[in-house]
Amino acid sequence: MPDAAALGRAVADILGPGCRSVILHGSLAAGGFRPGVSDLDLLAVAEGPLTDDQADSLVRLAGDAALGEAAGLDLHVVTAEVARRPSAEPPLELLVGRHCGEPGLEVERRRPAWPDLPAELSMARQDGVVLTGAPGVLAPVPAEWVVARGRHWLRTWQSLTGDTAHAAFMVLTACRIWQFAAERVHSPKTDAARWVLARDPSLSAVRQALRQYEGDPAAVVDEPGLAVLLETALRHTAR
Repeated sequence: MPDAAALGRAVADILGPGCRSVILHGSLAAGGFRPGVSDLDLLAVAEGPLTDDQADSLVRLAGDAALGEAAGLDLHVVTAEVARRPSAEPPLELLVGRHCGEPGLEVERRRPAWPDLPAELSMARQDGVVLTGAPGVLAPVPAEWVVARGRHWLRTWQSLTGDTAHAAFMVLTACRIWQFAAERVHSPKTDAARWVLARDPSLSAVRQALRQYEGDPAAVVDEPGLAVLLETALRHTAR
C-alpha cells in the first residue's frame, strides 16, 4: 500500500506552521483502493495563501514521491477560508496531478475559481482520514453544487464517446454521479457501478467498464453503450 502518512507529513512540513490539516480521501480512505489502478488523493488545508517557494516544493514533492502501489497522485491545496466557507466555484491554491501513463505533471496554481473543488471537499468531508493537523476543518458542501458539476461533466462527455482510452473512467464516474444525485453518498467506482446495474441491467457499458477496471485488458467500452449511459445518467440526475 502507498505510505500516505509519510506523504502527508511531508506536505505538512512544507506548509509549516500554517498547515491546518492534511486529509487522505478517495479510494484508499473509502475502501475501494485497487493496487496499480487507484490514485492517492490528498487535500491540504493551509491557513493562508501559499508562497511561491511552498508551491514549488509541493510540486517537486508530488513528482518525486514514492507512491507504492498507487497508480498516481492528486494533491489539492486550499485555504482555511475556503474550507470553512465553500462556494460553488471556490478559489484553488494548488493542484498537482501525477497520473499513470501520462507524461509530466498536471499543475494548476492560484485559480480564482475551480468548480470541481466542491466535489473534492465533499468527498474529503465524508470519508477523509486526517493524516496530520486538526479534524473538522471542512464545512458541509451543498449536494446541489456537486450534482450540478457532475451533470456538467456528463454533458461534456457526450461529445467524447469515441475516446476509448478514457471511456471506462467516464462510465464509472458517471455511475458515481448518478448514485450521489440519488442518495447523497460518495461511493467507490465499483460499488457505484453495481448500484447502477441493479437499477438498469441493460446498461452494457457499465459491465464493460467494470471488467476493464478489474483487470481485463481485452474489455472495451463500446461507444453506443457509453452514449446511452450518459443520457440515462443525465435523465436520472435532473432536478
